[in-house]
Amino acid sequence: MKADGMNYAPIGKPAPVVKPGEFFVAAIALDHGHIYGMCNGLKEAGATLKWVYDPDPVKVENFIKTFPRTKAAQSEEEILQDPEIKLVCGAAVTNLRCALGLRVMAAGKDYFTDKAPLTTLEQLAKAKAMTERTGRKYMVYYSERIHVEAAVFAGQLIKEGAIGRVIHIDGFGPHRVGNPKSRPEWFFEKEKYGGILCDIGSHQIEQFLYYCDVKEAEVKYSQVGNYGHPLFPELEDFGEAVLLGENGATQHFRVDWFTPDGLSTWGDGRTFLLGTKGYIELRKYCNVGTPDGTGNHVYLVNETVEQHFEVTGQVGYPYFGQLIKDCIHRTEHAMTQAHAFKAAELCVKAEMQALVVE
Repeated sequence: MKADGMNYAPIGKPAPVVKPGEFFVAAIALDHGHIYGMCNGLKEAGATLKWVYDPDPVKVENFIKTFPRTKAAQSEEEILQDPEIKLVCGAAVTNLRCALGLRVMAAGKDYFTDKAPLTTLEQLAKAKAMTERTGRKYMVYYSERIHVEAAVFAGQLIKEGAIGRVIHIDGFGPHRVGNPKSRPEWFFEKEKYGGILCDIGSHQIEQFLYYCDVKEAEVKYSQVGNYGHPLFPELEDFGEAVLLGENGATQHFRVDWFTPDGLSTWGDGRTFLLGTKGYIELRKYCNVGTPDGTGNHVYLVNETVEQHFEVTGQVGYPYFGQLIKDCIHRTEHAMTQAHAFKAAELCVKAEMQALVVE
């Protein structure tokens, strides 16, 4: 997990919001390793993982080794026809995630997909239409906020007014490619993965909307490039963008595939939040150069304190329990549908208008 962000699947403290057998979920499409984090988060919140399906039997076998009480379905349809299944998790190839979601919602079930949830504005329009027609949810695993305790804690500090109104965010999302042979072919095909700003940039844009309380925004500037992977010309290994929210808040973020092998983890993810009364820095996955090398460091400076928090094991991941209860009660406490779709829209637009640099 520390070496490869594709298989990032944090383990937290179980915090069930339902009893065993009260809320059944299933997994379809195991193309990205994030499916493990998604399902583990739901399992810790009390969900019962009943089914798994993927056309690759090896992926299914490995999944069942991790979640041994899960049954292997013979087809996607077997899952979609099961009335007990309330939520379907999916980590399909990125440009196929929307199509899967449409089938799930048409079957009367809620959908929980890995980020990025889609790759085109046409897919977004179809997803919006299906949620409106069916009343089903199209939720997204924006893991760099919802499955990182430092990021969860930062949200709590902001809600308490610790730094006043958040007016700017700088985000840095470096990742490690690792051995290209360990990556699936679609990882290097832009039509399938959507481009770097659509893919890992989606984390950054979602955090801008959340922390800065932005409902509408425009991409003022974006660029992408391939600086170090000439054998994979469709891989964008660098991207950055500037966004402006309707409330005046701004964002700059950078994402890349240049994490060096010397780093103890797959990426030195950092977020800097500037408020009118202070600022917060997040060191999500590591604290470079320190003996323990731990992540989940939060630095807070405001009008009264200068403080450092190390929050591993202290905060948990409330999103998953909130999502389960949202599915049961048809509420929107984990994440609103408008928020999930707005982040998707902006990451696609950032990619569409990006300048190409070399």
